[in-house]
Amino acid sequence: MDGSHWVNMKVIIEGLHSRGHQVSVVRSSDSWYIKETSPLYTSITLDLDSGFDEDFITAFVAQLLEIQREGKSFWTRFKLEMEQAQKVAEMHEKASKMLEALLENKDLMQSIQDTKYDLVLTDPAIPVGVIFAHYLRLPLVFNVRWTSHGEGHFSIAPSPLSYIPLTGTELSDKMSFLERLLNVLTFGFWEFQTAHYIAPYYVSLIEKYLGPNTDYSSLFQAADLWLMRVDFVFEFPRPTMPNVVYMGGFQCKPSKPLPQHLEEFVQSSGEHGVVIMSLGTLFAELPHDLAEEIAAAFAKLPQKVIWRYKGVRPAALGNNTLLVDWMPQNDLLGHPKIKAFVAHGGTNGVQEAIYHGVPIVGLPLIFDQRDNLLRIEVRGAGKIIDIFTMNEDIFFEGIQEVLHEPSYRMNMQRLSRLHRDLPMKPLDTALFWIEFVMRHKGAAHLRTESYRLPWYSYHSVDVILLLTGVMLIILASFAALIRCLCSVCLRTKSKRD
Repeated sequence: MDGSHWVNMKVIIEGLHSRGHQVSVVRSSDSWYIKETSPLYTSITLDLDSGFDEDFITAFVAQLLEIQREGKSFWTRFKLEMEQAQKVAEMHEKASKMLEALLENKDLMQSIQDTKYDLVLTDPAIPVGVIFAHYLRLPLVFNVRWTSHGEGHFSIAPSPLSYIPLTGTELSDKMSFLERLLNVLTFGFWEFQTAHYIAPYYVSLIEKYLGPNTDYSSLFQAADLWLMRVDFVFEFPRPTMPNVVYMGGFQCKPSKPLPQHLEEFVQSSGEHGVVIMSLGTLFAELPHDLAEEIAAAFAKLPQKVIWRYKGVRPAALGNNTLLVDWMPQNDLLGHPKIKAFVAHGGTNGVQEAIYHGVPIVGLPLIFDQRDNLLRIEVRGAGKIIDIFTMNEDIFFEGIQEVLHEPSYRMNMQRLSRLHRDLPMKPLDTALFWIEFVMRHKGAAHLRTESYRLPWYSYHSVDVILLLTGVMLIILASFAALIRCLCSVCLRTKSKRD
């Protein structure tokens, strides 16, 4: 999986390489972040489009932003969901063709099988690696927060909808009746999307290469290990499973010295400090009017501002604001002069902010970003601003609140202390468990067999029906006995009369 998913996958690959492992990366010819040549791995490049190249994503994101700017309404939300579903379907159609081309390449497949790999590590946001691992009959480890059909926990762990909110609902673990109703309806919509926009592209491939009785969802549930890119400092408490290993913030590390020009700029802020802003890998620029509102608000701050932005330079940009194409985000967040982080709410950026204890001003745009920032806001460590309805004044006041209300920084630093208070670093934990699966040729003893059960057995519907039937028979027999006794008593009384 390309984009920000690859950014954190590369961290694990670096760790595996440092321990002497040899890694091969299967990539498409249109890969965006995944380079063909690297000292960390050898690449296996497929001469096919992945459906996740830079042009596709840039156009997709721009379209989603335009839909949301139409205003908040049921119709806008419906259009947004359907547009996402359509684009996701296009991506999965291309991914399925890439998988078929891989499996049909007899020479390449023979070479892969001859290499005798120990394990497949994949991001299951697209199921190519999942199906590929099952075809090769190799142990399977996920670097996961998302599967192709939703948040990872819902595929592997019991997930009562009464207190576990689905992504997109913007709900917490404390829900009213109407919120629980929304949560259930959202779950139904997710299931509909999977059944109509995702699974159909892989069903025939699964049947052809893995056998006719193989279920799409069970391929995910049969993974040996789920390396989950969150922890319970960030996530709401919920049931989990023995083969889910939490490695939230595994990509975080102590900050390194800044490049000289950035260090000089940061130090020039004096006692006021610095605000940094980055909207992640997918949002290098914004609609021009939004960028102007943000720039004008930044210009009124006494703080210096470092803003990762590649669009046209806003006319309202102040002398206190430095525009950069790229920034060492982790190193900046760890600098003592940084006072706040203006972020879109991607998982990587949120985890880095938690690690370094920097409060967040959230500008969620698409996907899971609003839900990620909600988890920060309910813990008092950040503030969400609706970017589609804000203006210069609203944005300025939001930044001022986070900068000058001490509770935001105190709460985020408390989360940081909790996050860091672990027996092992998250990356070391992830690497240990990957090597554990390699040493033991899998981790079947940690994997529940529930995925082999039909739905009616999993939910004990058959048992409930049997017990209900037995109870009805007993009650019917008792009623018949009472009726019989009453009839005998009435006949006896009639004879006496």
